[in-house]
Amino acid sequence: MANGILVFIEHADGKINRASYEAVRAAQLIGAQTGQEVSAIIFGEGIGDLVAEVAAKKIKTVYTVENKWLRSYTADGYTHALRQIIEQLQPALVLMTHTYEVRDFAPKLAASLKRALLGDNISYKIEEGNLIFARQIFQGKLAADVVPVGDAPHFVSFQIGSFRGDECETGQAEVKALTVNLDADVIRQHPEERFKEARAAVDLTQASLIVSVGRGIKEQKNIEIVKKLADALGAELSASRPICDNEWLPMDRQIGSSGQTVAPKLYLAVGISGAIQHLVGMKGSRTIVAINKDPEAPIFEIADYGIVGDLFEIVPALTAEAEKLKQ
Repeated sequence: MANGILVFIEHADGKINRASYEAVRAAQLIGAQTGQEVSAIIFGEGIGDLVAEVAAKKIKTVYTVENKWLRSYTADGYTHALRQIIEQLQPALVLMTHTYEVRDFAPKLAASLKRALLGDNISYKIEEGNLIFARQIFQGKLAADVVPVGDAPHFVSFQIGSFRGDECETGQAEVKALTVNLDADVIRQHPEERFKEARAAVDLTQASLIVSVGRGIKEQKNIEIVKKLADALGAELSASRPICDNEWLPMDRQIGSSGQTVAPKLYLAVGISGAIQHLVGMKGSRTIVAINKDPEAPIFEIADYGIVGDLFEIVPALTAEAEKLKQ
């Protein structure tokens, strides 16, 4: 009988994708409310340090699979390996974060098991003992309730920023090694460089501090003002869609429904009005600070701190203070 929650842990370049801890936190919360045990699975080769890091979270077991065919990510390898693990463990729920990697292999995995994938959810609730997930529709204007049906396991991914990875409860998990059968006949793909949206693209999903610029900056040359603030704070620079559409910044710097979804510790929005398409991509940020001359700007509705005023006066002043702190 299927039971328990299994969390897929993603990693690259010797580091756990911090979004995976958001999935761990979601599993901890769901497990506590439903009485289900939480476990995690991590693939790779020579991953002892990563396993120890995950095992420091409050989960029952960290399952590991070390195999040469899983040294680098491929959709074939992860699909075949995770399918075998699921057959061994029989979880009721498989939780993941809606990253590029998960979007690549999870549909293939779910289809191979003739199960549905409930992707890109933002929250969950429990009603009358039933687990119900919510996902955004119409570019974030509405949220639809979705309920997994059919036999377990149910596959669910959460949008980045839906949960706080830094709120994971700590503990000491048991570590168990599992084996899978993989060979060259199964792994038809050869891994290449990991996917990026553009050459030299930055992965803003991993940034803890982000300064984002919008149309209030008026001209491309003025972006340097905001860049100086980002540099002083040690933050990544991002933008709303109009800035990237005008090619004032590369497309890989865009935040929103047609760009990246982020959840940094601090999101500083400079001259951004707060269209719903942009809010979808950053509203999961831990602390949101908005600078805008329009006191009615929608961004202030979700901001933790709002500064109403001229960004051309405020931003240089903030930069000066940030630089003082670095001295």
